[in-house]
Amino acid sequence: MGFFNEHVAVKVPQITIYFWIIKVLATTVGETFADFLTDNVGLGLGGTSGVMLVILLISLAGQMKLDFYFAPLYWFVIVAISTVGTLLSDNLTDNLNVPLEVTTPIFCVLLGIVFFSWYRVEKNLSIHCIFTRRREAWYWLAVLVTFALGTSAGDLIAEQLDVGYGNSLVLFAVCILIVGLLWWFKVINGVLGFWVVYVLTRPLGASLGDLMSQNPADSVDSGWKAGLNLGTTVTSMIFLGCIAVLVFYLTITKKDTMKTQVQVDLEKGETAGATSTTSVNHDYVLADNNTTQ
Repeated sequence: MGFFNEHVAVKVPQITIYFWIIKVLATTVGETFADFLTDNVGLGLGGTSGVMLVILLISLAGQMKLDFYFAPLYWFVIVAISTVGTLLSDNLTDNLNVPLEVTTPIFCVLLGIVFFSWYRVEKNLSIHCIFTRRREAWYWLAVLVTFALGTSAGDLIAEQLDVGYGNSLVLFAVCILIVGLLWWFKVINGVLGFWVVYVLTRPLGASLGDLMSQNPADSVDSGWKAGLNLGTTVTSMIFLGCIAVLVFYLTITKKDTMKTQVQVDLEKGETAGATSTTSVNHDYVLADNNTTQ
């Protein structure tokens, strides 16, 4: 069957409130940690990009090698890929002087190409159906582009259009709420809703990180629109600590581990002797069937 086509357990977490909380925290760290390495540590944009790319490739190789979901490694990759996505956008705008008005639509088109290609090959974009490494590779590629797109779009709105960090935070939160309502009333399906919110949580987290870390003296605005001046070091440590606590909790409780349909049926007492079929059953579902994507 081959390494990439071999069937494995679903290696992404169940979509719960924990998922979205850690996702926003991770995107915030991606913004502030990149700034911390670039400015505070003094690696510069190029040096930070090189270091984080190596870290991402090593951690991603480990993630791809596993044949089961392991929360600490999965979320480590998310933090690393969030940082690399931020740096990808920053390199285009800062080193190559490509305007945000150009990078944002470029990443939009690129994400569309990734989704089109993924669907053309796999016929499915749901993360609940990622039970081969080839599908997982498509997933991580899409995640990388969503982070780059979110960074460009967030910077464009907060800085270039002078909306401000606080107002941008509210704006993206409202957009996420609207998407959630559209999904709730079945105007859009779960797969579309998931990926739209996945993109929107990136600038939401980035705006939160900038709001907490940036110095108001560096902005013509003040207070809510500018920054709270906690600095990138403190902000990064706060959010990394929160991520560590939540991931530790999920690792112990397994609350975000996907279950096969057989496992769900066994827990409900609706099947008997089905354990032997688990290895060939790949109908992965959420424990809460009302939130199936």
